Amino acid sequence: MADEGLVPWRQLALGMAMPEAGSAKRFNTGDWRGKRYPVTDRDKCIKCGLCWITCPDMAYLPDESAEGYYKWDSYYCKGCGICIAECPKQAIEWREEKEEDKYGPACGS
Repeated sequence: MADEGLVPWRQLALGMAMPEAGSAKRFNTGDWRGKRYPVTDRDKCIKCGLCWITCPDMAYLPDESAEGYYKWDSYYCKGCGICIAECPKQAIEWREEKEEDKYGPACGS
């Protein structure tokens, strides 16, 4: 079996704790998410970046195609909802996830 960038279980931190900020990028934590995902209503968004700042797994990144906005990345989102709770304009909401959305660009742009 070819190495697919997976970390052997013996090298994982005790309890799967992620001791470094943004370290979820190494683990594709998006598989942990339930059947919903956050969607940003860009008409309500004030481009404050709190979704990006408060996300513990760096699931939001600056959107290079739309200055000041941030796009959601399904590979790293665990579905904790911190982005939704911290958005000062309630511009982010949960949407039910379809199978075809699971690994696609479901960022609500």
